[in-house]
Amino acid sequence: MKYIKGLSFELMNGIKKYLTLANIRRGYAVFFFTLFVLLLLLTDFRRLKGYETSLFLELSPLVSLSTLLTGWGVYKGLILSLFIVIPAIFFGRFFCSWVCPLGILNQWSARLLAKNRAVDDYRVNAYRGIFRLKYYILASLIVLALLGVLQVGLFDPIALLTRSFAVAIYPASNYFTGYLYIKQPMFVGGIFIGLVFLLILFANRYFTRLWCRVLCPLGALLGVLSTAVLFKVRRNVSKCTDCQRCMRNCHGGCDPHAYLKFHECHLCYNCIEDCPEGALHYGLADAHSSVQAPLDISRRRLIETAAASVILYPVMRSSATASTVVSPDVIRPPGAIAEADFLRRCIKCGQCMRVCPTNVLQPALLEGGFEGLWTPILINRIGYCEHNCILCSHVCPTGALVPLNVERKIGRKPDIPPTKIGTAFYDRGRCLPWAMNTECIVCEEVCPTSPKAIWFQEVEVQLREGGVRVFKRPFVDTKLCVGCGICENKCPVRDKAAIRVTSIGESRSTTNRMMLRG
Repeated sequence: MKYIKGLSFELMNGIKKYLTLANIRRGYAVFFFTLFVLLLLLTDFRRLKGYETSLFLELSPLVSLSTLLTGWGVYKGLILSLFIVIPAIFFGRFFCSWVCPLGILNQWSARLLAKNRAVDDYRVNAYRGIFRLKYYILASLIVLALLGVLQVGLFDPIALLTRSFAVAIYPASNYFTGYLYIKQPMFVGGIFIGLVFLLILFANRYFTRLWCRVLCPLGALLGVLSTAVLFKVRRNVSKCTDCQRCMRNCHGGCDPHAYLKFHECHLCYNCIEDCPEGALHYGLADAHSSVQAPLDISRRRLIETAAASVILYPVMRSSATASTVVSPDVIRPPGAIAEADFLRRCIKCGQCMRVCPTNVLQPALLEGGFEGLWTPILINRIGYCEHNCILCSHVCPTGALVPLNVERKIGRKPDIPPTKIGTAFYDRGRCLPWAMNTECIVCEEVCPTSPKAIWFQEVEVQLREGGVRVFKRPFVDTKLCVGCGICENKCPVRDKAAIRVTSIGESRSTTNRMMLRG
């Protein structure tokens, strides 16, 4: 009996030793990062079966706030962000080290890259004035959102990581494994997106958690929300010997050894675990608790940032973009809302590109102006819009793409017109039957509409070497063409197709028409 009691006592002590707040946080970090990767894998068009693949994007409070300010409405999925906002108000900035996949990845990278670096850990993890920069980035994004410009997707960590995985990491891994996609995908500008992601990770070699501490606007938003919480990491000044060991593994650089800057605290609890005197605890303040530092931002810099953003707005609006000047190359996915509203909703996450089975959806460069950077467009020489495919419209987390069904997309019912994303036109100087007296019917064969939007006219042609020959010369019925781009993709004139799709005639626009009717 004494042996059993002793064994139970040792077991309980062992559990208590390892079941610390820091270890619990590490377990959650592994779980949420694994879940993020798994959901992205499920977003593959072969495995999309109703899973909540956009969960992490919908959890982001920064995405919810920004889309609310630009469109004055919150898409239904973004209500999930309250599961992050409400706990942050009461408990602090837990998201950064417990849930955020980019924050977790940055911490792992920092541990790996700086493991053998000869440097003072205490100095590396001390608070610095440059940490304020993320608050000014947040202020700029909010001011621009109030003015109707949504650029949060460039900086939101969930959107950034999703885009990096969809456009760079998964295609690169598929090159070696051949598992993630049926065919090897390619993305315009994918190397630049991948380099930005790798640079963020490699920066941890020289500046631990640079992204999280200096640049992340989501972290800044959560820091603002957590300034007045009651439950915090507290330091008992009567026990503290100022050994500074609590700074050795601090995630946020929040100075737990002094006047703790809780708005920078990631609730990693490493300081509590590392403190040899037990001077740190998480909870309510007591008589021996140290004073907490206020939010460290400069009002003057904040006003200057807001003023600069207001000045930037008319500059952006005076530039030619797809919302001010119709661009033939900016062909949006089916289900896209009007261009001005689309730019107020799209966070450039790359989910639609990830799920596209033909790889036609690509991140835009400057085809639609700076506001449209990395938003999805169709490049038909790479792929085409599959006639019965509606997957891209079902993974959009912000409502930039309205969910479609097959009937609504292709117009199977007489009272439902098909969703039109553009119109095809012939370049007769490059078309084989028109310019070179060479038989070709590829475009008509692959046209998916019923009846087909491409039809032929038989013409007798006097040949140069003598004689007469009958050729089928193709035409496009613009009323039937939906702009899917398969004709352009399959055209045998490889460098620049003889038939090309432009955005004109798209269903989402009342002005981008070949002829306006009064």
